[in-house]
Amino acid sequence: MSSNPQNKNLRFIIIGGGMAGILSAVKLKEAGYTNFTLYEKASSLGGTWRENQYPGVACDVPSHFYCYSFAPNPDWSYNCSPGAEIYEYLQSVADQFDVYPHVKFDTEIASMVFRNSRWHLKTNQGHLDEADFVIGATGVLHRPSYPDIPGIDSFEGTMFHTSRWNHSVPLEDKRIGIIGTGSTSIQIVGALSGKVKKLEQFQRTPQWIMPRPNPAYTEQEKLNFRENPALLDAIRAENVAISEGGFSSAVVGENPEALAMIAQLTLENLEQNVTDPVLREKLRPDYQAACKRLIMSHNYYDAIQHRNTELVTESITGIEPEGIRTADGKLHKLDVLVISTGFQVDQFLRPIEVTGNNGVTLEEAWKARPSAYLSVAIPEFPNLILLNGPNGPVGNFSLIDVADIQFSYFMKLVDHIQQSDFTQFVAKQDALDRTETDRVEATKKTVWVSGCDSWYLDDRGVPAAWPWSMKHFRNTMAEPDMSDYELAS
Repeated sequence: MSSNPQNKNLRFIIIGGGMAGILSAVKLKEAGYTNFTLYEKASSLGGTWRENQYPGVACDVPSHFYCYSFAPNPDWSYNCSPGAEIYEYLQSVADQFDVYPHVKFDTEIASMVFRNSRWHLKTNQGHLDEADFVIGATGVLHRPSYPDIPGIDSFEGTMFHTSRWNHSVPLEDKRIGIIGTGSTSIQIVGALSGKVKKLEQFQRTPQWIMPRPNPAYTEQEKLNFRENPALLDAIRAENVAISEGGFSSAVVGENPEALAMIAQLTLENLEQNVTDPVLREKLRPDYQAACKRLIMSHNYYDAIQHRNTELVTESITGIEPEGIRTADGKLHKLDVLVISTGFQVDQFLRPIEVTGNNGVTLEEAWKARPSAYLSVAIPEFPNLILLNGPNGPVGNFSLIDVADIQFSYFMKLVDHIQQSDFTQFVAKQDALDRTETDRVEATKKTVWVSGCDSWYLDDRGVPAAWPWSMKHFRNTMAEPDMSDYELAS
């Protein structure tokens, strides 16, 4: 951090009030920078945990790992806690560190232009603002993706995306259909099976599912955490070591033994817990475990075998006023249709109109596909940093840790500005080209290219993710290589 952050009255703008935006606000204050505003499009902080409040929502990363290192929480209810708790936790951190006075709610950034060494921003309400630096903390999983199915607008029942769950609709006496088989769908099936009149899950591709025991913390354990914070540090360190030494290294090809263990555990989970041989084969993937985002669940296989729950594997030919028509000609009559087909993961700052040096727009820069130097900096767009940006460690690390590391990297760039006669930094195009070539080559060793279609893959079939270990990520981001940046006044 800068030794004297007040020697230039730098102004920062944070876009997005989710996990990374809250972290940015806390870290800016910690570094002595108080001249900043956080713009949030919704009426509360929380990001993906505000958007996703469907039945069964939870994080599959252990809670003591999926939290800020500077704000441990002794009161998590489970090893992997429900989404509502994470949502409340994020808001409590914002309150604890006095972030709220810096937040403008219900305000979207419509456009931002870099001129005269500053970013000039305009909101959807016409408000103008300026800043020396902009932090893009817009997240990845926040703009819903809807399937292109004929007749989708003709359904006469209640229909909504999982991230737009309609809690005013009672479900107990309803026939419910869920399109999708990702982690969200798996959680919803686990939560609703046996509690509604009829539940049908429409599957295009089966998933490998890792068994995940999820014990509750006892009141005594929580008391021990509160009275002895060192226990929190220890359990966090243990979770980090297990993740980084096992799964995270397995998927990037650095730990074949761990990958083999994942394959064995997921196979045993299927074989031992699905008794009907026909259903078991419907649920058996034909690709390597962890090729898609690995799903964790303690109750899905029990749930999908409930007498009022059905797995539908016939392809969908259309949606009609009464329900879903499948290729075998059957009409599946539904009262509620849940769209669980994920998010547009290539949006990042978009649809904000962003214009950088020489009139270059973000749409032009990303015409082929989104890219950023080390996932944080975009050539021609000075003093703009992205947290959890394109081609970053989205597939195999805790995104809270990732954002923390990236923000520390950004602050070191700011320090270079503070300690110089320059006012701006911008990544060089050849630096992006070089690192992107290395990244694409490295993805060839990952499990993500072993033969499945997933949201990790870009339009070329190349994983849009960091293909190395967490250790390599930490080392790479430890200190900016200033030869990869242009500095200007």
